[in-house]
Amino acid sequence: MLLKGKLVAIPTETVYGLAANALDEKAVLSIFEAKQRPFFDPLIVHVHSIEIAKKYADFNDERLLKLAETFWPGPLTLLLPKKEIIPGLVTSGLAKVAVRIPNHSLTLELLKKTDLPLAAPSANPFGYVSPTEPGHVAKQLGDKIDYILDGGRSAVGLESTIAGIEDGNVCIYRLGGLAIEDIEKVIGKVELRINNSSDPKAPGQLKNHYAPSKPLFIGNLSKGLKDHAGKRIAMICFGEEPVPAQNIKVFNLSKEKNLNEAALNLFKFLRLADESKVDCVLCELLPDEGLGRAINDRLRRAAAK
Repeated sequence: MLLKGKLVAIPTETVYGLAANALDEKAVLSIFEAKQRPFFDPLIVHVHSIEIAKKYADFNDERLLKLAETFWPGPLTLLLPKKEIIPGLVTSGLAKVAVRIPNHSLTLELLKKTDLPLAAPSANPFGYVSPTEPGHVAKQLGDKIDYILDGGRSAVGLESTIAGIEDGNVCIYRLGGLAIEDIEKVIGKVELRINNSSDPKAPGQLKNHYAPSKPLFIGNLSKGLKDHAGKRIAMICFGEEPVPAQNIKVFNLSKEKNLNEAALNLFKFLRLADESKVDCVLCELLPDEGLGRAINDRLRRAAAK
């Protein structure tokens, strides 16, 4: 199907992607159309090896190559100068292309068999909660895509961390499934350049993103309950749970305060909260360390107006 320009939902360790042949502009265009994604928001290209990645992009810094050798396959995307063969539609006209090797056996096998670079943003309507299970894809985009490759539930549950070079420094453009602390152990200090505008340099940088349709409010949960008294509430918490109440539906990211478990549950619980018969969703920020930083980033974008 991919060889014929069709759309296929593929499993990765981060979230499910909506894949098409990255070298086929018509197929890439169908990704934007199916997701209703704006053309100024670039896509990530998935490949199966560093050698293949070098066919489509230049490793313009030894530190980025070291990161690739250390963390690929895995939840890390590198922003690299693109080669001419990559259509401008994939990069939204930018000179750099986002590339990664996903850590999922089915998709790696698919990439090897087709020998294609696959452009694949998350397989959901633009701006909505990312899918971590094949059922999420079927429910939201089932009539717009040609095939769903069922690889079970995503193991990480957060999109990849995006890194690149700017002004001679390694920069993080999107927080994700690979913690900054792990990156810094390999190459030293990095800069955060997390965009929150309508002019993204990399995928996943728009201010409003990953959002449920119900209004989401971030802050102290006790205060939130007072502010929204009388409403039906879905509450997303971490660790200690509030006193049960009839009008409150509780989703605990991790009772044991495990950040990896919280990352795995985040999009699932945002989706379940959104599907509940509630008026709004309340949540609190997690410790701003490790994967907690990426979780907080997703919550802030989900709550942005």
